[in-house]
Amino acid sequence: MSVIMLVLTLLLSGCFFEDGFTKALPAQKIELSKYLGSWYEIARIPNWFEKELVGVTATYSLKDNGEIKVLNQGYKNTLNGKQSSAEGRAWIPDKNQPGRLKVSFFWLVAADYIVLEIGPNYEFALVGSGKDYLWVLSRTPQLDEANYQSLIAKAAQLGYDTSRLEKVTQPGL
Repeated sequence: MSVIMLVLTLLLSGCFFEDGFTKALPAQKIELSKYLGSWYEIARIPNWFEKELVGVTATYSLKDNGEIKVLNQGYKNTLNGKQSSAEGRAWIPDKNQPGRLKVSFFWLVAADYIVLEIGPNYEFALVGSGKDYLWVLSRTPQLDEANYQSLIAKAAQLGYDTSRLEKVTQPGL
């Protein structure tokens, strides 16, 4: 049992430490009160936990203890498909870097969540975590092409393989 706990601890500890790529990512200074609310996922690098999900939204709200409630929702295969949701929590480990958050959906497992770009009115955002996780977010189900291309260019400049990005079906598309 002790060996299993040691191995599990070592495996999970990797979720708490930034890799070199992530550490070098420049986080935007954000005002949390403006960032809170609902975001539509416009595009993402595919990942296992959002496999086959469309109509994906992320909603952030402040909890009484100062942490952030994270509610991710989406639909399996079509906008009329079965709804899937996951509730987690987020926090800002260093108040001097509010654009660098930790997000956890599972006990003892937290991932980096870095706001790489934010619109002047918080109307869109580019968020990354390591080289394999990248999201383009918008306050509306569609994002105009100029802003989308600007975010993709920023991601490429930061070292992301933007050819891996896939657009996410949202209402109205």
